[in-house]
Amino acid sequence: VQLQASGGGLVQTGGSLRLSCTASGRTFSNYAIAWFRETPGKEREFVAAISWSGGNADYLESVKGRYTISRDNNRNTVFLQMNSLRPEETAVYFCGATYGLGHRDEALYDYWGQGTLVTVSS
Repeated sequence: VQLQASGGGLVQTGGSLRLSCTASGRTFSNYAIAWFRETPGKEREFVAAISWSGGNADYLESVKGRYTISRDNNRNTVFLQMNSLRPEETAVYFCGATYGLGHRDEALYDYWGQGTLVTVSS
C-alpha cells in the first residue's frame, strides 16, 4: 500500500483543517488507517484510527470532540477533520496502514505516508 498524506497548512488557533490520506496498491478496504503526529524531540504520537470498515474509530483523549476520522473506501481515502486547533498541535501528521484492526502502537503499522505539516499559530 502506498499512502499519500495531504491537507496540511498554516491555520490560526481555533481554526480547522482537513487532512487526507489517499492509498494506492493493495485493497484499501482491508486496512485500518491511523494518523500519528510528530514534533522535534518527541516520539510519534497516536492521534486517531479508523477500522477497515469505518465502523470503529479511536481517538487520543485530547482530540475527542474536535477531530473526526472518516473514510471513503470508494475513493481509497481517509480524512481527518481537525477543528478548534491549538498551537501545541503543530506537528507533521503521518498516516499509517495496518491490515485488519487499528492500533495505537505505531510499530504495528506496515505502511506510512510521507507526512503533512500542520502549523497552528497563536
